[in-house]
Amino acid sequence: MSLLSGTVRPVSGEREGTVEVRRSRRRVRTVNAYRDGERTVVSIPARFSAAEEAEWVARMLARLAAKERRRRPSDDELMARAQDLSERYLGGRARPDSVSWVGNQGRRWGSCSIEQRTIRISSRVRGLPSWVIDYVILHELVHLLHPNHTAAFWETLAVYPRADRARGFLDGVAFADERSGRDRLAPSDTDDRSPEADEPPSAATD
Repeated sequence: MSLLSGTVRPVSGEREGTVEVRRSRRRVRTVNAYRDGERTVVSIPARFSAAEEAEWVARMLARLAAKERRRRPSDDELMARAQDLSERYLGGRARPDSVSWVGNQGRRWGSCSIEQRTIRISSRVRGLPSWVIDYVILHELVHLLHPNHTAAFWETLAVYPRADRARGFLDGVAFADERSGRDRLAPSDTDDRSPEADEPPSAATD
């Protein structure tokens, strides 16, 4: 891409950060935007006027924010989703007292405290496809029924039709994180698991 210039300026609103506008001679009609850490990059055609730039930056920021709201449910929405997943796939048998986002999961996608009946989902999962988030939540819900990764645990979790695909997706994310030098993430785990728990060969767990 042939870039002419980049403008960086602060952006206020729902998500604080900076926006970098990149003008390209090759870009004729299309406008693109993506998050890069705390920065938002918006690529526009070189011919855009200042007014068109301002209009499209605002439009693309709004689109990104709407997309992120759909992919980043609140704690209350997580709880509602967990209840729905329990009803759909587990006959309503798994009933957590709370489901929340946390930022201290380290290598885990999520965790489940059996005694407190609390489920914590890593904030690193936010923004992943909804069917992957559902898998992580359901994984932790099944731990309320089967604390360890026994054959019964995996048989119960297998009712989720995208289980294998979601595990593969998470393995891919973990591999990418490892290659980029970040801490390697592993699939979700329970706090109260015994070390001898059985696991299927295809599941990469701690």
